[in-house]
Parts: sequence; C-alpha cells; structure tokens
Amino acid sequence: MSKAANFLVEIGTEELPPKALRSLMEAFGEKLTSGVDAALLSHGEVKTFASPRRLTVFIADLAERQDDRKVEQKGPPVSIAFDDAGKPTPAAEAFAKKCGTTVDALGRNKTDKGEWLALESLTKGKTVADLLPGLIEKSLNTLPIPRRMRWGAGDAEFVRPVHWIVMLHGNKTIEASIMGIDAGNKTWGHRFHSAGPITIDSPDTYLDTLEHDGYVIADFERRREMVRTGVDKVASASGGAVVDGNALYDEVAALVEWPVPVLGSFDEVFLELPREAIISTLTEHQRYFPIADQAGRLLAKFITVANLASKDPEQVRDGNERVIRPRLADAAFFWNSDKQRTLCSREADLREVIYQHGLGSLFDKSQRVTVIVESLAAALKHDHTNVSRAALLAKCDLLTGMVGEFPALQGTMGRYYATVDGEAEEVATMIGEHYRPRFAGDDLPRTMDGQLLAIADKLDTLAGIFSTGKKPSGNRDPFGLRRAALGVVRLLIECGIDVDLKALIRIAIDAQPKVQLDGEELANDLYAFITDRLRRYFLDRDAGLTTETFDAVMARQPTSLLDFDRRLAAVQTFARLEQAESLAAANKRIANILRKADGPKNLAINKKLLDDDAELRLFSSLKNAQDKVAPMLVVQNYAEVLNELADLRDPIDQFFDEVMVMAKDEAIRNNRLALLSELRALFLHVADISRLSLS
Repeated sequence: MSKAANFLVEIGTEELPPKALRSLMEAFGEKLTSGVDAALLSHGEVKTFASPRRLTVFIADLAERQDDRKVEQKGPPVSIAFDDAGKPTPAAEAFAKKCGTTVDALGRNKTDKGEWLALESLTKGKTVADLLPGLIEKSLNTLPIPRRMRWGAGDAEFVRPVHWIVMLHGNKTIEASIMGIDAGNKTWGHRFHSAGPITIDSPDTYLDTLEHDGYVIADFERRREMVRTGVDKVASASGGAVVDGNALYDEVAALVEWPVPVLGSFDEVFLELPREAIISTLTEHQRYFPIADQAGRLLAKFITVANLASKDPEQVRDGNERVIRPRLADAAFFWNSDKQRTLCSREADLREVIYQHGLGSLFDKSQRVTVIVESLAAALKHDHTNVSRAALLAKCDLLTGMVGEFPALQGTMGRYYATVDGEAEEVATMIGEHYRPRFAGDDLPRTMDGQLLAIADKLDTLAGIFSTGKKPSGNRDPFGLRRAALGVVRLLIECGIDVDLKALIRIAIDAQPKVQLDGEELANDLYAFITDRLRRYFLDRDAGLTTETFDAVMARQPTSLLDFDRRLAAVQTFARLEQAESLAAANKRIANILRKADGPKNLAINKKLLDDDAELRLFSSLKNAQDKVAPMLVVQNYAEVLNELADLRDPIDQFFDEVMVMAKDEAIRNNRLALLSELRALFLHVADISRLSLS
C-alpha cells in the first residue's frame, strides 16, 4: 500500500459569477472525485470550498500512487498456436511479437473452456504527481460553463481568467502546469485586507491560513452561515426581521470573502410603493436585505453585506444609501406614471408587441388563452366571466414601465394596476397568480379561477412553441417548456382539477395560428412531453414508487392526470397484497398467450363450450367480479377494484394448472382465448399490471 496524505487543489481566478459559484464548486468536486476513483486511487472524504476568487477541492487520505497491477494479455488457444509437430504457428508468433517477447517466454492459461497462450506482466502504478494535473484539467474543462473566455496570449479557456494554482499532497507541492499556470503553494488573500502571496504549508492548514493571513473565509457554507446570522442579528437589533433572505444568502455569500453586515435606511415616503416593488429594488438591483416588522410591514431600512471591515462604517452606510435612493425614485416614477393609464387601455397596444415569430402578438396570445380557459371552464361547468376578463388583461402589465424595469414583477404589478383601475378583486387576483408556479416548489394559485388561467396560459405556450417545431432538445430549453409542463402537471393534480388533458391539448393546438405538423401527431407529441414530466413528478414525490408501477398506469394513457394519480395510488396499494405477484405473472402470461395466438378478434365467450371445472370456475368468478367492480369504476374507486380482483388469484392459478388453452379444437381454443381476453380487459380497466415486477 502506498502512503496516503491529504490533497488540496485551489484554482485562483478573477471574480467568478455569483449565481453559478455554488454549482461550479460542487461540480468541480464531483468531477475530480470521479476521475480519482476511475484512476483507482484510494482516498477518504472529499470537501469543496469556494469564494469569489477561488474554487478548491480537498481530498482526505489520498494514496501517493496507484497500486501495481498484474496485467494478463490473452493470446490464441494452444490448439491454434502450435501445429501437429508442436511448432509455433503464425498466430503464436504474431502474439509474441505484439507482446515484445518470444513464443518460448509466453505462459499458458488453463480454464474449463480450454488452454490459451498468455503473457502476465506487472504494471507499475502512477503517482499522484503524474495523475492529478491531468485529472484536474479534465475536470475544469467539463464544468457546466455556458460561455468560456480566454485571457492573455494562451489558449486556455475558463469561466474567468486563472491567475494562480495551489496543488499540495501532504506538505509536498505538486509542480505541474494547469491551464497554462504553474502550480505551487502560494495563494492570494483579500483584495484590500491582504497584500502579497500567502504560503500554504499543507492542506490541513489551508482554511486557517487564508482566514488569519488573507482575510478570506474560503468555506462557502460557513461564509453563508456568517451572512445569515449576521444580517439576522442586525435586523433584530433594528426592530425587525429579514424578508425573503433565503433567496439572497447564497448569492451574497458568493460576492464576499469577508462578510460584514451594515444597516442602512431610505426615505419613508417610498413605503407608499407596492411592497414587491420595494423588495425587487433592494434585492435584484443591489442584493440588499429588506426588513419588516413583526406584523410583516416593510420598514424603511435595509441591510447590505460589505466585503471588508471598514475603518469608517458610516461611509459604507452612506454610500449604499446614496445608491438606493435613485433606484427607489425610479420605481416611484414608474408606479405613478403607469397609473395614468388603465390596463384595459393597453390591450390594443399588445398588438404591436411580437410574442414569438409565427405565433403573432401578445394580443393574439391573450385571445388564444381566453379561448382555452373558456373551454376549460365549460368542461368543469365553471362560470368563466371573471377568468375571461383576466385572460384579456393578464399580459397588459408587460407594457408598463415598472415591469420593463423589473421583469420579475410581471403579473404582480398587473394585480396592483387592476385594483387601482377598479377591476373586480377576483380579476386582479387572477392576473397576479396566473404565472404560478414559476419554478419548482413555487406556490400554486390560491383561487380556482387563477388555477384555470395558469393552466390555459402554460398550455398555450406549450402548444404554440411545439406547433412551430421548436420543442426542447437535449439540455436546451430556451422557452422553459419543461417548467411549463411541470406547472400544468402540478396544477391539475395538486388543485384536484379533473379534466380531459388530451382534449384540452387539442383545443390549444387548434387555437394556434400556424401549425407546421400534423395536428393529431402534434397532440400526441405534446401529451407525451407532459406525461414525461408527470413521470419525474411522481418519482420525486414518492421515493417508494417504481418506474414499472408508473408504466403500468401509463399503458392505459389516462386522459385526466387526476385520474392517473388515483390509478397510481391504487396500483401501489395492490402491489403490497399477497396475491399481487401471482396475478401480475398471470396477466403477463395471458398477454403473451393472446399476442402469440393472433386469432380472431372480439371473440365472445360461449358458456356452452365451457366443460372443464377450472374454466367454469374462472368464468363464474370473472362474471361475479365484473358485476361487483362496474359501479366502482364509475366512481373511479380503483383501489377497491383491484382489491376485488385480487380474489381471482386462485381460480386463475387453477385454470392454468388444469386447462390447456391452445386446445386442438378451434372452437374450444377460441372460447378459452375469449375468456382470457375478458379477464385481461377487466384488469386493464385500471392498469396493465403485467408490467409490474414483484418477484
């Protein structure tokens, strides 16, 4: 066994993109670990660190070198390698030449399958110094970086220019060149609190040395926690609490290396602005933390996190307050200016704004969404008066100055402007809710009208982009269609909306101005796309769900996703029954028999041709089950249906034990096939349980 020591690599760069820092850090660790594992280097725990100017991976107890390995090269069989006189054949000579030796030096390997020529050699393991530079460079080259940049006169490319690299194994520096930079044991600290290079003696002292000598908290998680506790403490001291802090903690931690919270304030007159406008101004533009009192009312205060311990904190505070005043003043200007026109008066202007090439204007989209939502409301026997009004006004706030400045407020500002205009409260609420859910885990609309409008809007987007032949491919999804499809799935299931999705998709497709593909094919394609998100949704929701269970229900292509959910729950319950394994196997056997028989279709059971006790018992049990489950199917009580069908196990088992299905007599054979066909159809009312793997 080779010696083991802790290993550290630090990639020193110019300031990295803050929103991508955590993902870059984690990806670097994962990819380097995979490379080390593939190289058969034993190691212990892997940790990752990152700050705005560095990405670091620490690997505990990394072996100094690979173990030596015995390698056997297999040659031709002995029967082919030598002729009848025992002399080497050309095959043996060629193998020996390939191995760089003579036939006499080759060994033989005997197995149960025969005897072969072979050459066994010892491959010396490579050292960490030989392996790690290449593994690190490969890891860096495969990080999820959408756009790479070059610097200087070299050919290296990375997300930001690289200026230094630290690479240590124990207290030994690994000297190598990575991305055109010579590795060493020198790092750099904080831009303002530290001057000159800092020597890292070993991986074990890395974090402490950077903190004490360089004023850098390199541990991302610790720095994030310092940001969180720091701003919470300042907010509490100011008489309030941080608003929506979770959305900012990661990003702020990725902007600073030495976090110092600073309390600031602004003119209380700005509190007359909509709450969301103030929050967006503070968080999106400046990465400031808003503060609210115990009742949730915003205070005229904010917290910024400086990247240094200033000798004059008042100057830092004053500078940030001077920055935020014009931002809030701009928001106030847009708010007051936008209110000079009603949302309704902007509807005609939507004609001048292109939605997507080939799909008309925003006005055209609003008209299509209105058609879809009215059809949806009619299918549910729900009054569409308010939702139709909201559909026509929902996109009007996109033309306002406030949304132009703060795109994330689309829908939200529409709600405020609709309220100012005197629109019905329900209409204003729908406008504010119709983009939900915007992302995974986002809240759903609270009102049914809002839910219907959100479904219609997302379906129009999906049908429109699909109709122009621009559906997602690979990892590319520029229109956010996967997110929209998952939103439709969540809305239909979690809001309990029982509607024919296939019919709704067809309505959405028919409303599109330009369909390049066959309508039926396009509808099937879009249904498959949405149900693919459905698969991921259910598997994420229930860790115990198997893909076979999902496929068993998917085989029936339920048109209602709520109905799909009920069937899935029933099949999961059924799978836990004692009879499930036997019935799943029997259904698989029946499906195979019917497929291979390939006889006349739509056969009817002739009771007079049933003369075997086992088939008579199965026929009687089948008819009894059909009568019992018919009313259960009407009310979609699938769990009770499968529970009832579980009682068919014994007659089915007896049938297959005692009856020859493929009898010589054609009439009897067809009659037995008809019996099995009806039996399988009974189970298929719920799902194709032949797809279950329960053994």
